[in-house]
Amino acid sequence: MNIFPAIDIFEKKAVRLFKGDYSKMTVYSENPVEIAEDFKAQGAKFMHLVDLEGAKSGTTPNADVIEKLVNAFNGFVEIGGGIRSLEVIEKYVSLGVNRVILGTAAVTDREFLVKALEKYQDKIAVGVDIKDGFVAIKGWTEKSELEAFSFVKELESLGVKTIICTDISKDGAMQGTNHELYKELSEKTGVDVVASGGVSSIEDVKKLTKQGIYGAIIGKAYYTNAISLKEAIEVAK
Repeated sequence: MNIFPAIDIFEKKAVRLFKGDYSKMTVYSENPVEIAEDFKAQGAKFMHLVDLEGAKSGTTPNADVIEKLVNAFNGFVEIGGGIRSLEVIEKYVSLGVNRVILGTAAVTDREFLVKALEKYQDKIAVGVDIKDGFVAIKGWTEKSELEAFSFVKELESLGVKTIICTDISKDGAMQGTNHELYKELSEKTGVDVVASGGVSSIEDVKKLTKQGIYGAIIGKAYYTNAISLKEAIEVAK
């Protein structure tokens, strides 16, 4: 299993939100580049970035920081956060980002998703945020009509190779992750599943690895020292 330590960027700082709530934000570093360097030093080969301002505006307000992070990390980098135009995808790809994660736009604008897949193929992943079995959109503020599993099946039929799946109820709560959900998604579909939200202990990492999940994102657990990144990477091998 691949471990994706995460940096969420807001106003050029590394922050974490609690359950996606901007009013419950903790700033962990004024210098995200130092964090990317630490990821690398601990043996990480993958990094997950989210531009929280981009998530609201649909633009790339932190492009300069992201370019620095890509260069400092020098590994596989994926990014999400309000990506809803081919121009923004192109911008990130030109900065050296390896994979771009579409969220709300993949749900609400199927034509855009198809165009993005045609042009960028496996550089495109889709974030599937799940609330009570349904796909949530718009920064988790709205629950769509889409049942999570049928949506993932549809994505697969369109050619999506990777999904980043978050159980919103677990995100940032440090109460463990939803193993049943990820196991079921892995078994019932042919997409690579990256587990996100609530990976808060080495036990979580061991269990997800055993289940054969493609990847796991480690966010808050890294910043609070609940998980040693180095150990997580070793365990996931």
